[in-house]
Amino acid sequence: MELTHEQQVRYNRHLILDGIGPGGQQRLLKAKVLLVGAGGLGSPVALYLAAAGVGTLGIVDGDTVSLANLQRQVLHATPDIGMLKVDSARKHIGLLNPGVKVQAYPYYLAESNAAELVAQYDFVIDGSDNFATKYLVNDACVMARKPCCVGGISRYSGQLMTIVPGSACYRCLFPSPPPIVEVQTCERIGVLGSIAGLLGTLQATECIKYLVQAGQLLTNAMLTFDALTMQWQRIELNKNDDCPLCGQHPTINELKEYAFQPCSKRK
Repeated sequence: MELTHEQQVRYNRHLILDGIGPGGQQRLLKAKVLLVGAGGLGSPVALYLAAAGVGTLGIVDGDTVSLANLQRQVLHATPDIGMLKVDSARKHIGLLNPGVKVQAYPYYLAESNAAELVAQYDFVIDGSDNFATKYLVNDACVMARKPCCVGGISRYSGQLMTIVPGSACYRCLFPSPPPIVEVQTCERIGVLGSIAGLLGTLQATECIKYLVQAGQLLTNAMLTFDALTMQWQRIELNKNDDCPLCGQHPTINELKEYAFQPCSKRK
């Protein structure tokens, strides 16, 4: 596939970059990435993957844009309040890079649709705001042998890990979700908006690295960041042979959706 003149100009900094070049850019243009959530994490992911030229972005989110979202969800703007986030995302991605195809799914990821959605994409990024969806993304991707990057933010900190077939999965570290009564949501404790930008950008970077086959992925490890101390910590992980999902004797053989309400709907 020959790049058009417009593509050669738009992606020039990739084309001259060691590790990407014309071949890597062509892989990006052919790639299909599924983004679960178009909020705080999903906003920078969507913008940077669109800018990079990822050919197809699937975006799953059943929520609408609210005024309270705009402190951190930079994919959306004030005129978009009340609009479905997937429609707002499609609009702004189109303005940034009209060559990117956006497949909008105006509903939440669930056990009834996760397997079918994940199967259609080359890489999956979790940008959700709840543990139930994170486990669903992890489980669906492990079962389908699809790579994914799971991220989370809270207050002034964030964490992420990348999972590929054969690596440690989210359940290797956290075998089951915490009780819902113990979960502190962003509505209750707050979150620094720029943390979402920082962690989401890293998730986009992991996805691009995977697609162009450059560098070392954040597999068998979890990266955490504390903005108050400006400290990073990389926690090395081993694949857990007793993992209920990917261990030697798995007990989880089908997708199960844990009860949850999206952050925007909680009281």
